Amino acid sequence: MTKFKTYCTHLFLGLAAFLSIFPFIWMIIGTTNTSSDVIRGKMSFGNALGTNIEGFLASTDVSSILWMSFKVAIIGTLCTLLLCSMAGYGFEVYRSKGKDRLMSLLMLSMMMPFASIMVPLFKLFSQMKLMNTATAIILPSMSTAFMIFFFLQNTKSYPKEILQAARIDGLSEIQAFFYMYVPTMKSTYAAATIITFMSYWNSYLWPLIVLQSQDKKTMPLVISSLASAYSPDYGIIMVAIVITTLPTVLIFFLMQKHFVAGMVGSVK
Repeated sequence: MTKFKTYCTHLFLGLAAFLSIFPFIWMIIGTTNTSSDVIRGKMSFGNALGTNIEGFLASTDVSSILWMSFKVAIIGTLCTLLLCSMAGYGFEVYRSKGKDRLMSLLMLSMMMPFASIMVPLFKLFSQMKLMNTATAIILPSMSTAFMIFFFLQNTKSYPKEILQAARIDGLSEIQAFFYMYVPTMKSTYAAATIITFMSYWNSYLWPLIVLQSQDKKTMPLVISSLASAYSPDYGIIMVAIVITTLPTVLIFFLMQKHFVAGMVGSVK
């Protein structure tokens, strides 16, 4: 009976893993097939990979698009990690009467849909003459209630004795944060890096509104424009999707060990 349960468990997990991986397999196979083959659902490799890559390079300014995407994702991730980690650290380490109320307001802001603030944000950035820039994408997302709460929860398990020892040794509060707290919380930063980078990299709605020049588009916007063409070439679209997916996959596999540790620590 035990062997049967083990067999059923492995079968279920194998099936779940296959269903999870299948879209990626189909995506990779699609890059080697023509548009008509992709529409027909052909599940074998073809010989159109070179043609699809050439078509994608000819239809878009790949270097400018990738530069814009990486600039937004990398700078946005670094700014978000710095601001949110300092906020989460401050909420947990320092004591004040209104701290809990302020945190409650921050958590309440997570219930507000982004669509409700799009128009005020658009008017604000228009008046600041920041439209069609990477700054317009990064600024609204630099500090999020979720990421502040994420660092707050992880900081609860941080040994406060280390900070007290650092203060006794003469370190300032900023020095204690950068020299003692940050190196100790590598797993938390790794998990936050993956979440934040993917959020910036895959962002679609707000960049669609603020980025107006063709050479300032990000990869998700390019995929959307390719898919919404009068006669979309699905082979080229699959190439664009693979290129867009690679950076996030690479970052996840580089930090997956720390990611698991960081996510576990966030719920302690």
